[in-house]
Amino acid sequence: MAFGRLERTPGPQPMSEINVTPLVDVMLVLVVIFILTAPLLASSIRLELPRAEGAQPGTPAHAVMLVVDTAGQAYLDDEPVGADALAQRLRQIAAEAPDTEVQLRADTAVPYGRVVEVMGAAHAAGLQRIGFVTQPTDGVEQGTQK
Repeated sequence: MAFGRLERTPGPQPMSEINVTPLVDVMLVLVVIFILTAPLLASSIRLELPRAEGAQPGTPAHAVMLVVDTAGQAYLDDEPVGADALAQRLRQIAAEAPDTEVQLRADTAVPYGRVVEVMGAAHAAGLQRIGFVTQPTDGVEQGTQK
């Protein structure tokens, strides 16, 4: 007769090493996500306005010229207009011909906020087509290279 403990077989010991396979899987998925989304997050577009390369566009059938000078004064078809008069004239033009294109000329010294105000007035009046008039770069003149 044996008094005392019974012999027990030792069970499996706990694993003390980290399982790397799921960690690598998660990291690869994150790398793919970052690769796909990184170009969408970067907004490093460099613009040099008002010069642009390319052929000179033709004049559409219905177009009005909207000019903003260095002082921020708006001119509609070479006539100076205030903010209220501009909105009223643009609404009148949109009522007569809704497919009219607004050709916007703005000096490079005009603050961007003022240009956006003028564009907003045209959009609020119902004019959806807005074109930006630029000068050709030094190497391009009238659609041909020097």
